[in-house]
Amino acid sequence: MRQILPGAPANAVALTLDDGPDPQWTPRVLTLLRKYDVRATFCLVGRQAHAHPELVRQIVAAGHAICNHSMTHPQPFAHQSATAIEKEIGDAQAAIKDAAGTAPRLFRSPGGDWSASVFTAAARHGLTPIGWDVDPKDWSRPGVQKIIDNLLAAKPGDILLCHDGDGDRAQDAGTDRSQTVKALETALPQLKSKGYTFVTL
Repeated sequence: MRQILPGAPANAVALTLDDGPDPQWTPRVLTLLRKYDVRATFCLVGRQAHAHPELVRQIVAAGHAICNHSMTHPQPFAHQSATAIEKEIGDAQAAIKDAAGTAPRLFRSPGGDWSASVFTAAARHGLTPIGWDVDPKDWSRPGVQKIIDNLLAAKPGDILLCHDGDGDRAQDAGTDRSQTVKALETALPQLKSKGYTFVTL
């Protein structure tokens, strides 16, 4: 986080939410963030942003940051051709900007899969690459308590990874982020009570 936000408070952590927006789960996450006065960074899949522009506008209106997370979330991302990588990032940038009214400044590679071609394409679009420090693997639904325990192990300066959608599914149907929502309901107030300040990237 310090490379992106050198002036962040000493006790800062950043919550990131990947693979949305999702019409079932993103509104629930937004409600929780509002309840606990937490600002997060949403790493949006372009096709989801295109399908649900009203959710993207809600994210931005609530003061959260947005990040380009590719157009269709292909994996392994870095093994795509340079042309395909460029198209994934460029198409997502256009779709997200169209939905949000503002262009993302950040890029997170699907699966955290980086290569010279990925870095080059991100730089060509003026995007800063971001990773994460704490990964509770909430997408795999390991159990609410496991997600909570991982999040509560965060240290100052950490970027936390959670998911409000499912980037690998072309359709919204079948996405289940109930464990993530329940875990955040517990972890967010506990992290705040530990003295952490949430910042956007």
